[in-house]
Amino acid sequence: MPTKALSRLLRRTAGTAALLASWALAACGVPDTGPTADGAPAGGARTAGTSHQVRVYFVAPNGSWPVARSAPAGAGPQRALDDLLAGPTRDERARGLVTALPAGAHRVRAESTAPGTVDLYLPWLVSELDRTAVNQLVCTAAAAPGIPGGKRPVDVVVRVHESGLSGEPWPVMCDETGAAAPVGAPRGTR
Repeated sequence: MPTKALSRLLRRTAGTAALLASWALAACGVPDTGPTADGAPAGGARTAGTSHQVRVYFVAPNGSWPVARSAPAGAGPQRALDDLLAGPTRDERARGLVTALPAGAHRVRAESTAPGTVDLYLPWLVSELDRTAVNQLVCTAAAAPGIPGGKRPVDVVVRVHESGLSGEPWPVMCDETGAAAPVGAPRGTR
């Protein structure tokens, strides 16, 4: 068969195949009217074992490091601070996480009674603590669940009440790097 004749035959066969494919697609039953509503969207229940979490700040070689811990529904700032004071778990220590908080049994009280704020009652003076320990306390309190007002942790004001001192609490915030700074300090310079 000459080359020109073969070429024409192949073009005709390809054209016929394309025409047959378009007819098959047109007959597949998909209407050309666009999408239509066919009922409610898919939904489902929470699975058993779904847990709530608190975020606890420990210390890693490169600075503050948040760790998610399972917590019961309704957990709030007090649960987060209790988990912080308990220290890192064996697995967390194996990953190099430590705490700068003083050793021993201490009770830190945390309450959130106003939108976007947490009151933190310390058994120490802030001057007795390492700066890293203050960062851990403030950032754990700011990231705790259950704070009224629905603010992001970096927008929560933590009012620190020091042991034995009367007067106004020290208002601080936690920045994106896990460092505490006085309220009103420019963001990014904390």
